[in-house]
Amino acid sequence: MSPSKSSALPLIVIPVLLLLNAACSVPPAKVGTGIRPDASFSGIPGTVVARVNGTEITAAQLDQAKRIILANKPGLQVPPLLQKEFEMQALNQLISSELLYQASAKLEIQDLDKRVDEKLAEVKKRFPDSQMYAAELQKIGIDEKGMRESARRDLSVAYLVNTRIAPGITVTEEEITAFYDQNPDKFRQEEQVKASHILIGVDSAARPEEKKAAREKAEKLHKELVNGADFATLARENSTCPSSRQGGELGWFGKGRMDSRFEQVAFALKPGEVSAVVETRFGYHIIKLEERRKAEVILLPAARDKIEGYLRAQKTNVAIEVFVGVARKNATIEVLL
Repeated sequence: MSPSKSSALPLIVIPVLLLLNAACSVPPAKVGTGIRPDASFSGIPGTVVARVNGTEITAAQLDQAKRIILANKPGLQVPPLLQKEFEMQALNQLISSELLYQASAKLEIQDLDKRVDEKLAEVKKRFPDSQMYAAELQKIGIDEKGMRESARRDLSVAYLVNTRIAPGITVTEEEITAFYDQNPDKFRQEEQVKASHILIGVDSAARPEEKKAAREKAEKLHKELVNGADFATLARENSTCPSSRQGGELGWFGKGRMDSRFEQVAFALKPGEVSAVVETRFGYHIIKLEERRKAEVILLPAARDKIEGYLRAQKTNVAIEVFVGVARKNATIEVLL
């Protein structure tokens, strides 16, 4: 089902959430290219591109916002004629973000520093090592100090939304039923599998000897599994995917979510069966199928909570837009592009 129960946040640039999404070694197969994520459009980094109640937004911040938008939307294409429009869209998101943060700064938030530490620790543990974490920071153009500030701002805005904007929002049973009746396609669950894997990662552009070494290691682990070794233990000790922390568990997924070769093998397995070594552009995998779900129609009682969460999030986003609209009218905003 498409709607998912999640906390609503405005359309603003959030590096912390992006990193949580980025820490995965088996992304969907369809990854397109747009403008390079490291591209710079806004000129000299220290140039001020806007002021919000006296707080400056710089070209560096705007470039970072655009890199994050592009990195978070694989396949997004920005034609040259629309680059200025794209730049203004990113700037408007930054202005909205700043207005929300300024409103949240007026609130007293208990244990904010502790919450920041916990959020950063949650982000870091999604990566197999500090080098990959640092590489992702570089990709989106932010350092550790910037990440801490971003986490502080995100948590502050989330507190504002959860305590001042969202509490008055309600979703009725009539709205839930109407959504279910009007969106039958969203409640046809595709065939899904639940799988685990062990990944011996190697870059697709690696030297032949590096690929050979990775393949040999994967074959050795496969032989150990055939001889009775525990899959989860080997995954925790050897896999280079962040899922190694959960014994290689990837959870449930349908077709079109994973690399095509990975998906083909996973869906061909029987529950409890372990594959031979499978090569993808990420390296060499050993896949274990845990469970399988047949395609089915999800009935309203089973879908109810997710529908309510989805509708609540939609209403919260509208309320945030109204809040930001009022804040804009009362703010002094200078756009200097």
